[in-house]
Amino acid sequence: MLRCLLITSLLFGPLPVSSEPVDVVLEQAKTKYDTANKRAKRFIQATNYNEPLRDTDYSFDFIVVGSGSAGSVIANRLSEKNWTVLLLEVGEEATVLTDIPVMAPLFQFTNLNWNYLMEKQDNMCLGLVDQRMAWPRGRALGGTTIINYMIHVRGNRRDYNRWANMGNPGWSYRDVFQYFIKSEDFLVQRQDPGYHSTGGYLGVQDVPFRTESVHAFVQAAQEAGHQYVDYNGKRQMGVSYVQATTRRGLRSSAEEAFLRPIQHRRNLKILTKSRVTKVLIDPNSRQAYGVQYVKDRKYHTAIASKEVILSAGAFNSPQLLMLSGVGPRQHLEDLAIPVLQDLPVGRKLYDHITFLGLTFTVNQPIVSDQTVIERIDSFLKLVLNGDGPLTSLGGVEALLYFKTNVSTDPAPYPDMELIFISGGMHTDKGQYYRKTFRITDEIYNAVWKPLEDKYAFSVLPMLVHPKSYGHLELKSKNPYQWPKFYGNFFTDPGNYDVKTFIAAIREVQRIVQTPTFQKYGAQQVKTPIPGCEHLRFDSDEYWECALRHVTATLHHQVATCKMGPKTDPEAVVDNELRVYGISNLRVADTSVIPLPLTAHTNVPAYMIGEKAADLINKYWT
Repeated sequence: MLRCLLITSLLFGPLPVSSEPVDVVLEQAKTKYDTANKRAKRFIQATNYNEPLRDTDYSFDFIVVGSGSAGSVIANRLSEKNWTVLLLEVGEEATVLTDIPVMAPLFQFTNLNWNYLMEKQDNMCLGLVDQRMAWPRGRALGGTTIINYMIHVRGNRRDYNRWANMGNPGWSYRDVFQYFIKSEDFLVQRQDPGYHSTGGYLGVQDVPFRTESVHAFVQAAQEAGHQYVDYNGKRQMGVSYVQATTRRGLRSSAEEAFLRPIQHRRNLKILTKSRVTKVLIDPNSRQAYGVQYVKDRKYHTAIASKEVILSAGAFNSPQLLMLSGVGPRQHLEDLAIPVLQDLPVGRKLYDHITFLGLTFTVNQPIVSDQTVIERIDSFLKLVLNGDGPLTSLGGVEALLYFKTNVSTDPAPYPDMELIFISGGMHTDKGQYYRKTFRITDEIYNAVWKPLEDKYAFSVLPMLVHPKSYGHLELKSKNPYQWPKFYGNFFTDPGNYDVKTFIAAIREVQRIVQTPTFQKYGAQQVKTPIPGCEHLRFDSDEYWECALRHVTATLHHQVATCKMGPKTDPEAVVDNELRVYGISNLRVADTSVIPLPLTAHTNVPAYMIGEKAADLINKYWT
């Protein structure tokens, strides 16, 4: 307990005086020591993730590259058998502070993040530093689940049915539903019976801390005609309080859920600080037989007698394939990489983007107040009871899925998600939130700085089915150089993506005009975005300009190692995740998803890991 308090002191600075003397608070805490110790065991548990390989154990049945959502699941499930499994992770074990949900934005400024940037795009990101969008990706044991916002969304059943209908049998909603169920330990109050389970590795729960403003949003959305739903249940269209990948108010990352409970399995070896630089492929047989990796500044080789599984994510799995000679022939030849298999690796990249400029003031203190997290009792609530303001997902409190009036889809299929945040870029006075999105000083000082002493909330619309898509490519054959990322946002013919965003903005405005919000005097902030002052505020032309200034990724990139039938010229892997033309090599992560999902991709990645483990198990038994 004292260590927890020390951590709080290091994090927040000198602790202010509580409503009771500190010695009284500590005495009360000590009486609950046994319970607190169990609930806070992740803060003090030792791990053995970094013990080096012995000379006698460089050969394994399976090698899994990457410990994010999918990789952690695969390592867990395969090591349930008598097989030997090596899991390699370039990052290190995360600090205990990442377990505190409200701290999510801070860790994007650390070495737990790759700190990738998108390449500059004409007429896009005009209000971001250097006109470049941040593309965060986790670089730690647990991957991006260490730094994400813990939003639990499976997606729409039509996503998976369309996935299957693209020539990928086995990936319909009926097929994959069992894997969502298998992973989770679901403890959410308002849920549809038959769509959830308990006892799985992954913690899923309601966020214990809610502001009055989120209750207003949920009620106002219903007044505007949106039904209350369990968006991971029978139907997705509607509004709901957010469901989180947390357990007892703390982050349930891939490491916490799938690796920590089984780290002492004798047939599982987990190595951190181990950077895979190449998949070893026999050039004659085209068979993968191991990997080359760097640890402690030395090159090492690990051999896989059965398979190598790439679960390094939508950026690093395609990077590793191309470094290993699997990718677009011309691109690899230009970089003097010997071509083993000509495949369209990295040639397609879908992403979910959001607009940051919808902020609304209210005349009552119903929104998030970040000063409460500085009190010692807030931390004690988290450790002792698993509740309090520190359990907030960086301010995210509710989601709404709906179909805009510009959608041409005949099905009742959402094309927009609204993310309700009980605060905004101003909440921390510009210290962290806005910097995660790289908003310039000029934009922040004009739009958000005047709100720092006011009550305000935000709604972030997220385009779930973009028509525009980008790509990635290698910068060089040096594995230590970033790939180059091209978003190509708002480049679709017909300007559909922009029109859908504008329709979503109109819907947010309509919701805010309902009686529930108006009793709090909710008003849209009408300060024009610098660079768009010449356009009439609230015109379609103004909103397109604003979109091109302050739009950002929500880091849901997919399709860079696209799944598809052999006849699909964009396909890299088949429906069993096997890389075309290379035996004993699979890719299992969000890079294989062939279309943008109505989801935050963390949970679909867990599903892919569960299904991949089943496919591998059936093949080798």
